[in-house]
Amino acid sequence: MAKGVTPKSTDYNKWYTDVISKSQMADYGPVKGTMVIRPYGYGIWENVRDAFDSRFKATGHTNAYFPLFIPKSFLSKEAEHVEGFAKECAVVTHTRLKATEDGKAVVVDPASKLEEEIIVRPTSETIIWSMYKKWINSYRDLPLLINQWANVVRWEMRTRLFIRTSEFLWQEGHTAHSTKKEAIEETLKMLEVYREVAEDVLAIPVLTGLKSESEKFAGAVDTYCIEAMMGDKKALQAGTSHYLGQNFAKAFDVKYQDENNKEEYVYATSWGVSTRLIGAIIMAHGDDKGLRLPPAIAPIQVVVIPITRSDEDGEMVKSYLDPLIKSLKQNGIRVHIDDRKKMSPGFKFNEWEMKGVPIRLEVGPRDMKQHSVFLARRDTSEKFGVEIAGASSKIIDLLDEIQNNLFDQALAFREDNTFSVSSYDEFKSIVEKGGFIRCGWDGDAKTEEAVKAETKATIRVIPFDEKPEGLACIYSGKPAKHEVIFSKAY
Repeated sequence: MAKGVTPKSTDYNKWYTDVISKSQMADYGPVKGTMVIRPYGYGIWENVRDAFDSRFKATGHTNAYFPLFIPKSFLSKEAEHVEGFAKECAVVTHTRLKATEDGKAVVVDPASKLEEEIIVRPTSETIIWSMYKKWINSYRDLPLLINQWANVVRWEMRTRLFIRTSEFLWQEGHTAHSTKKEAIEETLKMLEVYREVAEDVLAIPVLTGLKSESEKFAGAVDTYCIEAMMGDKKALQAGTSHYLGQNFAKAFDVKYQDENNKEEYVYATSWGVSTRLIGAIIMAHGDDKGLRLPPAIAPIQVVVIPITRSDEDGEMVKSYLDPLIKSLKQNGIRVHIDDRKKMSPGFKFNEWEMKGVPIRLEVGPRDMKQHSVFLARRDTSEKFGVEIAGASSKIIDLLDEIQNNLFDQALAFREDNTFSVSSYDEFKSIVEKGGFIRCGWDGDAKTEEAVKAETKATIRVIPFDEKPEGLACIYSGKPAKHEVIFSKAY
């Protein structure tokens, strides 16, 4: 299967789509810009989703669901918000179709035109805050901590599977608080949840910090992000958490009575990650043989391939492996036995290698005679035999080792491709090659825009550990207000 994959070094974009297609993660939908997430890709998403969902609930959040359709008038209530999404909105104008006179086609029934057009959800701040107005009356109703798992539609012109599609899956948290301090604490708390899952579960190292004014969410006071480096040295915004201040509370007149019976506007946050994280996993860890999945989110952590020549061999192998398989499953390991007939072991090896399964376990009559099994690691391609008596604990330890190794490899790659520069010429040279550039910025939006126009690099994050003292702006030469990370990005 790997023979059909374009090498990363030849054409990175083609490699990416080849891997998705060959590993059966997703396919293109019939409407341009949409995708069908196939069972294997959705299995990865389920594990990513569950990692987040358990942490959301552990921090006091509950799940709810809000409508897909939003009245157009809602979006006009927060001017900055509507401006940020206006070009991406899908609009419903009619409610039904009718057959043509010859009965061979259908057309929009002009009599079904809506009095007010409906927007297909690009994000849910407006509809959620219209409901919060009904639900929040007193300080006793706060904080209100709600998360939604849903699909959203943003009509994209240039699309890429998982990374940027017209419809995608995500979660969006929306919280209301009595004080600014509490809302900011919530914003940063959820950013830390995002960092933890990205690094500990997805094995993707991320930078955390603040977005510049031009890169922040439409309608936010401040946007914080986790930013990751992909295998082609471009940046990917992997998650965002927004402090919304009182902007949406004022737009939808959401007030509460405090303990002194005084009316106050509530403070808000919103935060979200999406199926673009699947794209991040592919690009951060994949190689020319296909996916390399972190064990924590792999739908199958161990694939078992019996090497047999007859049904009798197959039964012997099954009996031999039964105690090991039971032990692994009792320890929560996701195991799949590939006993498909009329497929060579070599074909199966290539298929599961393409799908990024962390450990391949092979066993045949020869291994049984030696009381062993044969293991192959997807992360390093290392192959070795182990005694079957200790195989269960060895595999469990190995999965942890693979998880940590994938993170360490990705971290080393990022560090090797992160640069500090002292001149704009040096800056431009590195932008061409790719990577993260850590440098001074004078805080002027015009400087940021000029750099973007000249190099296509943008400020990905103002990191929490910035040290602007003594730095000069890489473009203007003025004293730096911030130390930032510039990069080309998805």
